[in-house]
Amino acid sequence: MKRIVGIGEVLWDMLPTGKALGGAPCNFAYHASQYPDCEGYAVSAVGCDPLGYEIKEVVAEKNIPNLIATVDQPTGTVNVTLSGDGIPSYDICQGVAWDNIPFTPAMEALAGEAAAVCFGSLAQRSAKSRETIRRFISHMPEGSIKIFDINLRQHYYDKELLEESLRMATILKINDEEVEVVRQLFGLDGLTDEEVCRRLMADYALDMVVETCGAVESFVFTPDATSHIPTPRVKVADTVGAGDSFTGAFVGSLLSGKSVAEAHAKGVETAAFVCTQAGAMPAYPNA
Repeated sequence: MKRIVGIGEVLWDMLPTGKALGGAPCNFAYHASQYPDCEGYAVSAVGCDPLGYEIKEVVAEKNIPNLIATVDQPTGTVNVTLSGDGIPSYDICQGVAWDNIPFTPAMEALAGEAAAVCFGSLAQRSAKSRETIRRFISHMPEGSIKIFDINLRQHYYDKELLEESLRMATILKINDEEVEVVRQLFGLDGLTDEEVCRRLMADYALDMVVETCGAVESFVFTPDATSHIPTPRVKVADTVGAGDSFTGAFVGSLLSGKSVAEAHAKGVETAAFVCTQAGAMPAYPNA
């Protein structure tokens, strides 16, 4: 069984329609678990409060294996508003449980047998969780997949954080809006999106870079090839968790023996399906 870990923020998305379990680790782990011989783990922290207890109940209902610690800080929440096109914007509360993820012996053991991990920039906004994420990655086996889903939110990143994360990664996942931010932050003005992605791949010795461009298209760049797929047209319920579902499906497919192009196609298909459903972790049609 291949263990695929999402590490970072777990929280409640406070949507106009009510609250929904959110945060990249649970979303990623849920979708990665849909593949043969793949078991997705969520690693995070919640508070000793009703919202934290409820998160653990929902995670159990979704059958997501996890190492979700209970800490003194309150469970994280995010106020989510949706545009007319279903595009979310986020107001992320600070000083919460997932800012204080402890590194435990159980986490060290999980890291030692993990085939892949997905981590982002947001959960590294605090020193405690940043150190835990880096210790986890340092204990992973040689040859494991380390995907940095850059996931830029508000002001919770800087160039130093992104560079350190890129050095830990084997794959970068980024969207077109984030490419523009990185282009300016890294002084890459004048380069196309593909040139920016390929420069990052070369400078940080990445195996590949995945760029998603919303409702238009997506790319997977490897040193010697490019996979390009137009985004399917679907009736959008909301796009919450679509990126995480893409990443989970992509990594799950790779670890199931699929080619980069096949894994890319599965990621696109999965994200399109999630966009037609409410919430980030809908039941799969064949489940």
